[in-house]
Amino acid sequence: MADSFGPMRDEDAGGGVVGMGPDAGAPRGEPIRVLVVDDHALFRRGLEIVLAAEEDIQVVGEAGDGAEAVDKAADLLPDIVLMDVRMPKRGGIEACTSIKEVAPSAKIIMLTISDEEADLYDAIKAGATGYLLKEISTDEVATAIRAVADGQSQISPSMASKLLTEFKSMIQRTDERRLVPAPRLTDRELEVLKLVATGMNNRDIAKELFISENTVKNHVRNILEKLQLHSRMEAVVYAMREKILEIR
Repeated sequence: MADSFGPMRDEDAGGGVVGMGPDAGAPRGEPIRVLVVDDHALFRRGLEIVLAAEEDIQVVGEAGDGAEAVDKAADLLPDIVLMDVRMPKRGGIEACTSIKEVAPSAKIIMLTISDEEADLYDAIKAGATGYLLKEISTDEVATAIRAVADGQSQISPSMASKLLTEFKSMIQRTDERRLVPAPRLTDRELEVLKLVATGMNNRDIAKELFISENTVKNHVRNILEKLQLHSRMEAVVYAMREKILEIR
């Protein structure tokens, strides 16, 4: 986390920012309303000064941690939330989900020094539309805000590279799984899975099959272990997709 506005430069950073999505640059009738969230007041002030020079961008508020950011987002309903990842009380990634709940139209850009892949993936899963490292230039911050407001996703080049590497790994893992025959479930496990698919809970399944509730739990656990899945719903979707089970 930067102690000041120092890491951001006025000159071109060289690497640029990777954009994904529709072309940006469509004319806007009103300024883009931005909420700045960072636990360093000096950094927040630096961002405000830089963005104040942009006629089409208006900083409408600031917050020093994720909890305050959620409250400010609910009150101000900003177009863009520019937020750090790691802050006291409540971090930016955790705040993402809550901000999307209280201000659904707000788009979130993480502006951070964290180049950890886990933070990038968690931020995207939590609803962030952009992930920028604080080493980018001040001009690129304004450009990224405009692009995200117009529907693009913005990721710093080094992080985009890590994301592409992870996508390739995911595809490879999927291909490898396809080469492995689907695990064989017992007749009883198929019976339990079919009843799970109808929405029955463990108690109802136990009554239907005349077995104990603990036995049902064991069957469900065995099903998930065999299919290498984490939830009952995932098991049902997997079974239908692989034609292990057909629901009519």
